[in-house]
Amino acid sequence: MLVHTIERKREQMLETAKIYGMSSSETLKCSQELDKLLQLHLVKNIHERNLNILKIS
Repeated sequence: MLVHTIERKREQMLETAKIYGMSSSETLKCSQELDKLLQLHLVKNIHERNLNILKIS
């Protein structure tokens, strides 16, 4: 689910950049939202990996 949300936001950012330019406020907002989603995904993966390590130990 999160991966799909990330992909949609990335596509939205690219489309926004095509229309308004790379440094427009609209594109930067999409980029920041994408960054937050990517950070959330990374934290989730780290948390899951740590849980798996604890289960193995």
